[in-house]
Amino acid sequence: MIKSMTGFGKATGEWKNKKITIEIRSLNSKQMDLNIKMPSLYRSKELDLRSYITKTTERGRIDLSIYVENGMEENATVINKSLVEAYIQQLKEIAEKTNSVTNDLLSIAMRMPDVLKQERDELDEEEWAYIMKKIDEAIMAFNQFRADEGNVLLKDFTDRINTILSVLNEIELLEQPRIQQIRERIKNNVYELIPTDAVDKNRFEQELIYYIEKLDITEEKVRLRSHCHYFLETLKSSNAEGRKLGFISQEIGREINTIGSKANDAAIQKFVVQMKDELEKIKEQSLNVL
Repeated sequence: MIKSMTGFGKATGEWKNKKITIEIRSLNSKQMDLNIKMPSLYRSKELDLRSYITKTTERGRIDLSIYVENGMEENATVINKSLVEAYIQQLKEIAEKTNSVTNDLLSIAMRMPDVLKQERDELDEEEWAYIMKKIDEAIMAFNQFRADEGNVLLKDFTDRINTILSVLNEIELLEQPRIQQIRERIKNNVYELIPTDAVDKNRFEQELIYYIEKLDITEEKVRLRSHCHYFLETLKSSNAEGRKLGFISQEIGREINTIGSKANDAAIQKFVVQMKDELEKIKEQSLNVL
């Protein structure tokens, strides 16, 4: 069964004092185009995560976001006390030598380099295992979303292919009268220009058959019907792919165009336009199939 390339999945959970939210979404793309947004604490796991997401989501423009909210305040910034004291001592010495005012040396020292330092947490492997569990939950919801969208596409494709087959049946009803009309029109035109007794009827019939064969669309109808049935079979197969459906659509379009060019009939041309319209919508939708 087919799957849509568009998808969305989300999972949330709590680890100790942290609220963790995982979101994964995708749009159309011919290749895998993965973008990961995550806190710097987990950056060491990015390569492994990329490989895992690529295997489990196949292709598309994938955006994976990991959001972490702390449930309580953390003192992430630490004052380097010894460095502050050293700065103040040096400032006092300079002030005494230069007879400068020594008021508020602390505020001056606090603006000096490296007074404030950022504490960097170490990655907890158990925490990462929990995050991976939530990523799996998000991917499961994401793939289910794709499958549900694929069912919608399946119905749309099936309806449009059946419409093309129905229109083809209408064309077949017009084909025999069309051939007869062409035959009569050619005969009348010839006999208007050349006397009836001056025409070699055997040679004329041969030329007529040759000309009408060029307008015959029997082979195109057979191939078109075959391509349409193959399209429907592919939709229901386990290895249905958007690329394969696109290739079959090209073959369907080739037969429809040939029918249009050989028909030489206004009524059939209207049906050809209708089939082309349905096919264009099929091609657009096939770009959204995984």
